[in-house]
Amino acid sequence: MNFDVIDTVVPVLEEYGALTRDALLQHLPKGEPKDFLYDPIADYPQRGGKMMRSSLCIATACVFGAKPEDVVAAAAGIEMVHNALLIHDDIEDESEERRGKPTLHALHGVPIALNAGDALAMFSLRPIIENALALRPLRILQIIEDMERMARESAEGQAFELGWRSNAASRPTRDQYLEMVLKKTCWLAAIFPCRVGARLAPQGRNIPPDAFIRFGFFFGAAFQIHDDVLNLTCDPAYGKEGCGDLWEGKWTLMLIDVAAQLRPQDQLRLSRFLSQTRAERSEEDVAWLLDKMCETRAIEKARMFAHGLAGAALQEFDQIFGDMPDTRDKTFIRNLITWTFQRNH
Repeated sequence: MNFDVIDTVVPVLEEYGALTRDALLQHLPKGEPKDFLYDPIADYPQRGGKMMRSSLCIATACVFGAKPEDVVAAAAGIEMVHNALLIHDDIEDESEERRGKPTLHALHGVPIALNAGDALAMFSLRPIIENALALRPLRILQIIEDMERMARESAEGQAFELGWRSNAASRPTRDQYLEMVLKKTCWLAAIFPCRVGARLAPQGRNIPPDAFIRFGFFFGAAFQIHDDVLNLTCDPAYGKEGCGDLWEGKWTLMLIDVAAQLRPQDQLRLSRFLSQTRAERSEEDVAWLLDKMCETRAIEKARMFAHGLAGAALQEFDQIFGDMPDTRDKTFIRNLITWTFQRNH
């Protein structure tokens, strides 16, 4: 697999991202209460971001015969959901930074941030439904059902992760971690955008919706594991708090790997670390845990595991998109899989 820089991905992300951001901002209410609701709601979308989910939705629709303008409102709704969940995730994780700036709750307090996240999630319904109104009623119902399932899967995945962190005795397995990633990451990052894009396209109705579950899992899991690796590199371009996953006691493949290899004395230290609150954890313990991940090659093994998942995603891509004409959008989706490993944020 060639992981050289892929020139076809970034231009599409920029083009479809700009279209989506314009549509998103047009769908956000204006007026009062400006300072306490509508300005906070618009904050995260205006900070930028990869716009991967919306671009994947638009590109999938275009592969199956639609035009970007036919699906951009739904893509904006997907980005609204994504940003709403980021607001909530930052509160639940006690994160301090998002896209290079203080998190929304750090700027405005938890109550205002929570309300903004709730409102943004609900506002996402309108552009998605509006985009589907030209379809048959059954098609509209299917998109609403897809959205309901994505919300349920995402909430269940987040509950697994929060539950493991609240119980210091928890020792999730690799399979349990991957199930959590399927729910929390893959449904919103890939499965839902692809399914919506296909349902809004003339030829997309011929694709079994469950086919996108396999593709979305392999791609989304590779993306998430690489993101977990990036979190430990502390690259300034990352845009989030370096080693934030360790400060939060978040279970990743690396932590699962290390926890299985520690000696009894180190197991006690890990248990104490996990039983502490974020404020109680020390830089010394975070550095110790990071050193253990390096010593055991847990980071390198996670990186290689993600590469294997990306290879599986490419095979699933061929099953879904292989018979479609070679277009820029088809090339974008295929190359997005390997672009995952080129990004530093």
